[in-house]
Amino acid sequence: MKKHILIYLIGLTFGLGISISGMANPAKVVNFFDVAGSWDPSLALVMGGALFVTFIGYRLLFRRAAAPLWAGSFSLPNTRQIDARLIGGSLLFGVGWGIAGFCPGGALPALGTGRVEVIVFVVALIAGILLARALQKATAQKTPKSARV
Repeated sequence: MKKHILIYLIGLTFGLGISISGMANPAKVVNFFDVAGSWDPSLALVMGGALFVTFIGYRLLFRRAAAPLWAGSFSLPNTRQIDARLIGGSLLFGVGWGIAGFCPGGALPALGTGRVEVIVFVVALIAGILLARALQKATAQKTPKSARV
């Protein structure tokens, strides 16, 4: 029960931060990307603040804890390789964020507004995730086991 309360409080804090910072407003996000027009640099301050807090938080956490409270180990990337899949995914994410004005982190709290464009974005997001998983599974089945990494 404590775990679920903690998860709820973390999600609530994240959602409030997204809402207060304006990242749930697609116009604000699109204006951030419009450097030749009505550029709004405030989103850079939000992202910079988040990176700073995350950097300090991870340093403190990994120094003090061998594992999370409710898991056997931390779930961290096991590779630092920059490959076509990472670059392609990053490009797709960035283009989608610039066009729609939403990223998954900003869209999920914005679902509470009930706006149709948010619902359409989240449905498209889920469809994209399912499609990517299906493609990944299909390509893994076609690749010989000796060629898999």
